[in-house]
Amino acid sequence: MTVSFEKVRNSVENTFHTLDCTGAALILFHNNEMQVEQYWGSQSNKENARSIQADTKFHLASCRKSYIAFAVAFAIYHGYIQSIDDEISLYLAPEQQKEVFKGITIRHLVTHSHGLAYINGEDTRSFAPGTSWAYRGRNIELIAAIIQFATKRNIADIVNEEVFKPLKLTETNWYNELDETFAEVIREQNERFWSASSNIDGSQMNMYASARDFAQWGLLHLNAGKYNGKQLIQPEILKLATTIHSPNFTTPDLPENGFFWYVKGSERKRSEIGALVPKGAFQILGYTTVTLLVIPSEKIVAVRAFNSFGSPEEYDYLADVRSFGDSIMIDITFSPDS
Repeated sequence: MTVSFEKVRNSVENTFHTLDCTGAALILFHNNEMQVEQYWGSQSNKENARSIQADTKFHLASCRKSYIAFAVAFAIYHGYIQSIDDEISLYLAPEQQKEVFKGITIRHLVTHSHGLAYINGEDTRSFAPGTSWAYRGRNIELIAAIIQFATKRNIADIVNEEVFKPLKLTETNWYNELDETFAEVIREQNERFWSASSNIDGSQMNMYASARDFAQWGLLHLNAGKYNGKQLIQPEILKLATTIHSPNFTTPDLPENGFFWYVKGSERKRSEIGALVPKGAFQILGYTTVTLLVIPSEKIVAVRAFNSFGSPEEYDYLADVRSFGDSIMIDITFSPDS
């Protein structure tokens, strides 16, 4: 079946023109064959800026959590963490433990249901763990500490050794030096969610990837750890990371998560996955609007990337990212050859 994927091309191009960005990319694989590779614009707003191209590296923002998810699943699979329902204090050094952490489990951290808020350097609770959902950064800081304590390795060490080296992915990592292949992050001067770091242990937000490398990461999940016909990653690790682990919330509006990944189980008002996307799909989205969507039932891996950070006024990021997946499904469903 030949699909033009015109709808999703138009969707990404429209987002490119809506965001405060200078460049964009779209990579789409169907049945393990690349069907779309398209680039728009340039890597910065400077005169004579380098054009967006295959090796351009985009800031991943929260999409990095898909790699952190791997480190968590790796630690569980190999017994460094016994259970996702263990309290986090079991895996924190004595000086890191706090009374406010009592009752919070690994499950709560990886599904954004921990209830912690970090205000003026102090941990507080805005709701009891497991009773609601809130997207905050404190869980990543704690997960990084837990991984270090449990495995005696940091997140970047695990991901580099277990993923990047075996797959020969040379355009993805945490970076503290940038060269001409990096897209400049277009943002407001006082953007409150932005932070820059020289730390490359995997705990910080300074992760970049080319769109083609990021798509390979998605293909690894689609193919249960196989890469070029070889089993490089245990399938149980990837399955663990992309299976729904959210508590049974009393409200049906809250998203369903695997290990940080959004996973399509049922229709949720606050989910970022489109209504037309079938169950079993999983997606990760960053504040740069970079998105990786895997639809196993349709054998789809799709990446869109932009060099923005934040959202312009009146931009509905949920509606926009849902339209990304829905456009793919419309392309497949209404293809002339389908």
